[in-house]
Amino acid sequence: MLQTRVIPCLLLKDDSLVKTINFKKPGYIGDPVNTARIFNELEVDELAVLDITATNNKRQPNFKILSELANECFMPLAYGGGIRTFDDAKKMFQIGIEKVIINTITFDKPEFITQLAAHFGNQAIVVAIDVKKNMFGKYQVFSNSGRKKQKVNVIDWAKKLEQLGAGEILLTAIHQEGTWNGFDIELIESITNAVDIPVIANGGAANLKDIEQVVKKGNASAVSLGSMVVYQNKGMGVLVNFPNRKELESAIRK
Repeated sequence: MLQTRVIPCLLLKDDSLVKTINFKKPGYIGDPVNTARIFNELEVDELAVLDITATNNKRQPNFKILSELANECFMPLAYGGGIRTFDDAKKMFQIGIEKVIINTITFDKPEFITQLAAHFGNQAIVVAIDVKKNMFGKYQVFSNSGRKKQKVNVIDWAKKLEQLGAGEILLTAIHQEGTWNGFDIELIESITNAVDIPVIANGGAANLKDIEQVVKKGNASAVSLGSMVVYQNKGMGVLVNFPNRKELESAIRK
């Protein structure tokens, strides 16, 4: 297992996997279960799946596909999207999901984090923070897959999530997501310095150098990869892959 977790993050839309750019323009990637099989063969340590339409469409998670994924995956599986009730979360753990990822619901019901953490343990609760940098360089927090701006300060919000019982934060820079332009190190470092729980950096990775920088400069506890593990390269076709493990270990060794 890698010293710093490097986690493929797959985006689910209806029954298929897609990849977005700045949370827009979803491009088809493939079948979720077949993709999970490939990551099994590549022996990744952890896998995350986010349903990008469940919350905005006000529907439950796709438990059928998630059950198939949980049965297929050899590695721990985290899932986010459309989890709004205790029963939703409970069903996730019953089918074999190891962590739930929540976001939008936390703005209306912050106590939901505490409820889940008290019952399932902090380690099983990941709270996502989606952040966009505006034209003035100010960071703004969004919910609803980047559609709704929230009136919270990102650092204060991260601290509050930790106090409420979040076990990890999945921090996504919307302005970097899918761009291959590297992580927003400034954003990530500001959050890792503010909280004591693990921060998973997400959005923008293009190569091993980006991963090295976000771990060593941004102090990320884990790294989430999207485009880099589903495409051959920028502007090229779909190819499910994972960085060479020895090169990865060398890059992230502190």
